[in-house]
Amino acid sequence: MKEIHPMDLSNVKLVVTDMDGTLLNSKGEVSDRFFELYRLLKNDIHFVAASGRQYHSIKHKLEPIFRDITIVAENGGMAKRDQEELLFTGLPESHLHSIIDRAREIAQTEIILCGKNGAFIENGDTSFTDILREYYHEFQVTNDLASVDPSEIIKVALYHHEDSEANILPKIKILEGQLLVKVSGKHWVDISHPDANKGKAVKLIQDHMQITPEETMAFGDYNNDLEMLECAHYSYAMQNAHPNVKAMARFQTGSNEDNGVESILEQLVEAKTNA
Repeated sequence: MKEIHPMDLSNVKLVVTDMDGTLLNSKGEVSDRFFELYRLLKNDIHFVAASGRQYHSIKHKLEPIFRDITIVAENGGMAKRDQEELLFTGLPESHLHSIIDRAREIAQTEIILCGKNGAFIENGDTSFTDILREYYHEFQVTNDLASVDPSEIIKVALYHHEDSEANILPKIKILEGQLLVKVSGKHWVDISHPDANKGKAVKLIQDHMQITPEETMAFGDYNNDLEMLECAHYSYAMQNAHPNVKAMARFQTGSNEDNGVESILEQLVEAKTNA
């Protein structure tokens, strides 16, 4: 693991972290220690939670602090600070039906239309909705996804019951160039507007708050975090990260199971205390 001296962190003003595989453990929990560290840092640091998850799900996970942070949801398609919408980048409406048709041809694949106020699925089987409920607090089952109003759809999330990169990606790579196609987890592939990524959202926040990449720290574990990590000088790959993330991040920390984010935030607290 590559380390940096805590004093090098004294200029950090913005901390951005992914959720699944990064801040959350394998049970989908945020540690008590994270909230303690947040309270120690909140006067000096602005915190951003950036995830492929739905806004409502991120808000639920970070309920004690959500009014004071910025939430980047749906892989950068939407960003909010408390009740203020900072960013909304919808999926191009003309592509929606073709994505649905193509995805329906892929075996063992579930289709989720991710909207501003909730998600839509066709499969109401308990076995899948139990999985979905972890990531999407607000969703409804519809008879036909093609009938959903496309104007508020941010992205299409595809869930494969075994392996998304091996089974979904090869069949939808043809969409790359027209749309942003991201493997965002072992079971997930997300399809969105070409400009809807975590990096675009973080850049908007940096510009708004007049914070530079040299003053930014970011943590991630999967391919949908790459653009976000490029926005931060202090870019950290989790020990459990995808090889692409480890290759581009400047630094590495422990796994999400070993409080890898918290260990670096401990260094940040020390750096701020000694500054």
